[in-house]
Amino acid sequence: MNFPALIEAKRDGQSLTMDTIRAVIRDFTNGDIPDYQMAAFLMAVFYRGMTPEETEAMTRAMRDSGTVLQWPDDPRPVVDKHSTGGVGDKVSLVLAPLLACLGFRVPMISGRGLGITGGTLDKLESIPGFNTQLPPAQIIEQVQSIGVAMVGQTIDMIPADKMLYALRDVTGTVPSIPLITASILSKKLAEGLQALVMDVKFGSAAFMKTSAEARNLAQSIVRLARECGLNTRALLTNMDVPVGCSAGNWLEVREAVGCLEGDGPGDLQALTIELAASLLLQTGIATDAATARQSILEVLATDAPRKKFDEMVQAQGGDLAAFTRKLQLDKLSPVVMELETLDEGFITSVNAGIIGEVVRDLGGGRRTKESEIDPEVGLDMIARPDEPFGVGSVLARVHARTRDDAEEALRRLKSAFEFQDEPLEPPRTIIEVVQ
Repeated sequence: MNFPALIEAKRDGQSLTMDTIRAVIRDFTNGDIPDYQMAAFLMAVFYRGMTPEETEAMTRAMRDSGTVLQWPDDPRPVVDKHSTGGVGDKVSLVLAPLLACLGFRVPMISGRGLGITGGTLDKLESIPGFNTQLPPAQIIEQVQSIGVAMVGQTIDMIPADKMLYALRDVTGTVPSIPLITASILSKKLAEGLQALVMDVKFGSAAFMKTSAEARNLAQSIVRLARECGLNTRALLTNMDVPVGCSAGNWLEVREAVGCLEGDGPGDLQALTIELAASLLLQTGIATDAATARQSILEVLATDAPRKKFDEMVQAQGGDLAAFTRKLQLDKLSPVVMELETLDEGFITSVNAGIIGEVVRDLGGGRRTKESEIDPEVGLDMIARPDEPFGVGSVLARVHARTRDDAEEALRRLKSAFEFQDEPLEPPRTIIEVVQ
């Protein structure tokens, strides 16, 4: 293959054949195309886009680069959820065990953080001993046994996406509708799903900045998924404000566990319920939204979802005793400092983009492909829009490795909050449903 010529063709806006795209994915996965050439190809795609046919070819080629899960006969539907990424977005940690308790099988294949958005795998790996790299046979066995597994791509499953995902993160080519569509659906098609619900985010801390961009992405995913036989629905959600009150890998795990125990932030619980309700409707288990929500609330009122999370931790090699001890600690980082107000009033906005950048620069995110994640740094006690505050109220708490890091984070965080004397209507989280 003359790969430089293909880069030039895509750079000049030409469409590539399905056979050509399959060859590109095959050769890159096999190590025959170096990162620097693939980075140039990704940048050409970023600027020139792909036709629906090219996107479908890329999606199927990435799916077929590894094993596709085959499920035994079972009345429980195989389902999953995927988010396009957001600051503080720990919904998957709550939703996956909840879905298992609702009678679904959930083989959730997740990714790592991209840019300032956190990754589910990075969060899970802050749990002592938790193994996210399971072979396909073990994923099937675990899901059949306890209803849920939360894992990443391995050498056996979607290796093409794993390699491209890491490269996109450090080459400025993340916010591309064809590349996002192919990345998400290659993973989900490899799971052998019957239904998928998407959380497509837009706003200051999302890859899609406007609702129109998010709608285009949602329509691209839903259209291609349905062409591939996968029942899919997408919720457009606001990412101008962080999800919940924490951002940072371990801090988000702790908040998710609190939600499973009935003590989570209202926006986190509400979004989790709506995503679960969508899957109950998509699979025909519930016939209307009100019934779906009621059945979810009844399950959340029990200790079953929390026990299911612990079951998953143990099944995937986690040290449950160490995990429990860690949950009981208020702080793990050497330095914890609070951002306090000097006035009183109401918070009108919390800039999730600034929050995400601060967490990344504390060490909670990646700047390069090889960057190491510090699982214990980040922010918690993040105030929410429309919250009243008085003198000395805490707007956020910084968990850092050094005092200098903490003080710099506090300085930058001041610009993330806006205030006024009178309350405003808090922003809606779910803006639209695409189906």
